[in-house]
Amino acid sequence: MKAIVQRVLTASVTVGDRCTGSIGKGMCVLLGIAVDDTEKELDWMANKLVKLRIFDHPTSGKPWDADLLQCNYGILVVSQFTLQCVLKGNKPDFHNAMKSEESQEMYNKFVALLKSKISDPNLVQEGEFGAFMQVHIQNDGPVTIPLESPESLKNTKQRKEPGQQKQRQNKRKDLKSVETEQNSNEKDTELLQAETNNLNLAEVVPGS
Repeated sequence: MKAIVQRVLTASVTVGDRCTGSIGKGMCVLLGIAVDDTEKELDWMANKLVKLRIFDHPTSGKPWDADLLQCNYGILVVSQFTLQCVLKGNKPDFHNAMKSEESQEMYNKFVALLKSKISDPNLVQEGEFGAFMQVHIQNDGPVTIPLESPESLKNTKQRKEPGQQKQRQNKRKDLKSVETEQNSNEKDTELLQAETNNLNLAEVVPGS
């Protein structure tokens, strides 16, 4: 699971002429759900977001010292499957993103989980899953922080490894082929040298 967190002064989402969600000061979160994400990733990401200290402390004013819960700020969540993009040359590929129906169920669980962690559920606003949205933000700072769950990082590495392993195997085959060819050439050279020595010997032996 991946997320792009932006600290904002205001943020809103519209679909056509309709506003689906808006907040004042707080964070806008673009959420990308991967094909192998589970509720474990949902819980990790929700906990990380509500405890992320990217705001000034409400009492001391100390920067980078307060989270959403301490400040009572809003959070706007927008589903963003393109965060799971993998480039193939210059073309984006989204095979790592969870399929729409399953992803919507995960997304709804994630929003419900956030609401359970924040005292005022109205502070949790959202876009509209699967819709063509316009996301309007006034980034404060600017502050933009990428997040990825530990399990997602491990799964990404595992998805890459089969291809890398195949490349290593092909490389070993190529090296072995080169070594075999070199050994063959060395044997041919030895045979040729032996034949040459035999011919020279035959020329100097009387009666041959």
